Amino acid sequence: MAREQWKSQFGFLLAAVGSAIGLGNIWRFSYLAYEHGGGAFLIPYLVALLTAGIPLLILEYGIGHERIGSAPLAYAKIDKRWEWLGWWAVLFVMFGIVLYYSVVIAWCMNFFLLSFDLGWGNDPNAFFFKEFLQVSDRPGDIGEVRTPILAALALVWLINWAVVYRGVQRGIELANKILMPTLLVLIIALVGWSLTLDGAALGLKAYLEPDFSHLSDPKVWIDAYSQIFFTLSLGFGIMIAYASYLPRKADITRNALLTALINSGFSLFAGLAVFSVLGFMATSQNQPMSEVVAQSIGLAFVAYPKAVSLMPGGNLFGALFFLCLVVAGISSAVSIIEAFVAAMVDKFGISRQKLVTFISVLGFTGSIVFTTHAGLLWLDIVDHFVTHYGLVSVGIMECFVVGWLFRLPKLRQHINRISSIPLGAWWDFLIKVFVPLVLLIILAGDLYAEFQKPYGGYSWASLIIIGRDWLLLTLVGAFAIACRPWRTTAHEQGGRTDQES
Repeated sequence: MAREQWKSQFGFLLAAVGSAIGLGNIWRFSYLAYEHGGGAFLIPYLVALLTAGIPLLILEYGIGHERIGSAPLAYAKIDKRWEWLGWWAVLFVMFGIVLYYSVVIAWCMNFFLLSFDLGWGNDPNAFFFKEFLQVSDRPGDIGEVRTPILAALALVWLINWAVVYRGVQRGIELANKILMPTLLVLIIALVGWSLTLDGAALGLKAYLEPDFSHLSDPKVWIDAYSQIFFTLSLGFGIMIAYASYLPRKADITRNALLTALINSGFSLFAGLAVFSVLGFMATSQNQPMSEVVAQSIGLAFVAYPKAVSLMPGGNLFGALFFLCLVVAGISSAVSIIEAFVAAMVDKFGISRQKLVTFISVLGFTGSIVFTTHAGLLWLDIVDHFVTHYGLVSVGIMECFVVGWLFRLPKLRQHINRISSIPLGAWWDFLIKVFVPLVLLIILAGDLYAEFQKPYGGYSWASLIIIGRDWLLLTLVGAFAIACRPWRTTAHEQGGRTDQES
């Protein structure tokens, strides 16, 4: 069976950008910039983008295109002993990240509807945590399923299923040709509207005014590298799978540069809307900016709804904001599911349609735990372990496998042969030495902090059973699948370089 391909390189670029641009682009980057010196944060952020983000993205595009396969297949073609690494990435992303990520999209759908009549009332904080989520005191107190969240979750998984079911060209590529321009129009409207608000200048000053004293803090640099790594979907197995659908002649370096720059540009641009609104909120309530800025989930579901309630025409502004989050979230969720589907089809030759239907039902079922009263607590723990330990570990081992076992100059030659921007030996150094060193520093810092005190104030039992064991279970699953015999001949076919030599 012939491997599917993108209809055009533009379609591939939109899909890759759709995967990279997610919920974190809209709320996490803005908060990090504010916390770490405003405009000064752009220095470590751009350094991280140039020295780690783009080189690693080129690596994932290159290996997917050259080995012509999903992450497990690409690694199996390099060294069969490392097939498990590809499976681990797609397993904890599929049965970890996308399970809770879909629930956050479901929250956004609920808040989109609530925006029209400002249904969160006068106290968005109490509404979100006590009425909407009804958060329990401990992760062990599962409680009941929240019906409004479950209903929206079913719709999210139905959309995921409908897009991935239709395949690469008629599903993912077509959906992103609709979703990405829609997202662009929405964010331009949001930014344009927010800049007209009273106090917008105050917010922009807090967001962008550089405080270079922050640059001496190592945490600022670590956070910049972490943000770049996560925002580009590196270590997910997504970009490897997406690149495997490219035609023989594909401009790898240009596509990687465009994906990275569009993604980072979107983050910076979206921050204008976020902080203009927070500036308006500080001005209208006569409070300092530090009092109205909240981190992560609090920014999206507490601070923003409060601001929306204060502004004229706020209900429409709120609907636009949460629709932005839904569109950004769906495009990323779809890419995660595709990475797993591609891997299963490569190895077992399963019917795409049957597989997508099965894992969509399974994914919806697995997501239900995050719709309970303890859902937010479970989400926090699983996200912490998967992103801080799973993804970073995969990134380190990915650099080792491709950099040291695959003859990196061979991959570089393949990329240069088809790309408009050539890579030099400097790229080999970044992949083999610099990027894994940075990721090791991030991993060591996380482990040190973990042993100093339990993450988030949770009990050690909760962290071990929900976080560590979730990750270990996917690792066991990865080895189990890697040990299964191939039911296709894909792993025997080599890569494009082998075929051309």
